[in-house]
Amino acid sequence: MIVYHGSIEKVVNPEIREANRPLDYGYGFYTTTSEKQATLWVRRKLKGKGGKGYVNLYELDETCYKDLNILHFTEPTEKWVDFVMANRTTKDFDHPYDIVGGPVANDRVYAAFALYESGLLNKEELIRELKTHVLSDQWLFHTVRSLHYISFKEAKEVNL
Repeated sequence: MIVYHGSIEKVVNPEIREANRPLDYGYGFYTTTSEKQATLWVRRKLKGKGGKGYVNLYELDETCYKDLNILHFTEPTEKWVDFVMANRTTKDFDHPYDIVGGPVANDRVYAAFALYESGLLNKEELIRELKTHVLSDQWLFHTVRSLHYISFKEAKEVNL
């Protein structure tokens, strides 16, 4: 499997980094199987700053599926909502997974989550709403061990 990471720099040697804000799947190194999504991440980081960024391409060694503790959500479900909410709202929340994959919450999805958090949508309504969106995926490499299963192939330059 090929995964992409959007950044303002070439990332030949990925690292696990603590986030400065709550993220869907916790801290670590985020990737996607969508080059288009990675390009959008780069452009978001460049907005207002100008310059250039990179879509970094990696190959995933699929032996990770038998060697690592992986959680994969194929679509928005109650378990996915609970997992994302725990990562976003529980201080110091951590999980035991080496890799987590599943839908990425974009700006429209964040709006639906806000309605859920405020009690205007229940969990079933939230999931029904989310399933109407075409969601890209994201793959979080959460442990140093998980990073050993991706190898850098190239970095493609992206301009605003």
